[in-house]
Amino acid sequence: MRIAVSAENKNDLDSVVSPHFGRCPYFVLVDLDDHDVMETRGVDNPYYGHHQPGQVPAFIHSLEANVMLTGGMGGRAIVFFQQFGIEGVTGAYGTVRQSVESYLGGQLKGAAPCKESQEHGHGDLPAEGEYEKDELGRLREEAEMLRLQLEDVEDKLGKMG
Repeated sequence: MRIAVSAENKNDLDSVVSPHFGRCPYFVLVDLDDHDVMETRGVDNPYYGHHQPGQVPAFIHSLEANVMLTGGMGGRAIVFFQQFGIEGVTGAYGTVRQSVESYLGGQLKGAAPCKESQEHGHGDLPAEGEYEKDELGRLREEAEMLRLQLEDVEDKLGKMG
């Protein structure tokens, strides 16, 4: 199985997961044999900065990924991944290693349109390229995702001691 993970850098399993797959600078590909990591590879996102609907899912498909882990994605991207037979999974955060382990452990599953896509009133089908133009909205979404991640970590720490 090959898992693609949206990433902020190319540090293989120690890469930081990007909150939005289409605007991430890199993808980390993780090849697995059952639950054993066989190989990892960082790949530049050729559409970093700007992309049209369908381009990034098609690129991930060309990399022969079976699963796409990311912080968030729009509803249209989820549909494209389904059409390519790729399992889209949102809610990933932390490092690539942590996200892959969460996915394999069953704690990370399913995909829902990101808040930004919903706030633009796009539901499952955002208007072509519209949310890409809203830098402030993207930053707000990323700040909210980081806030939720911090709450989750603080909750886990509170349960530990």
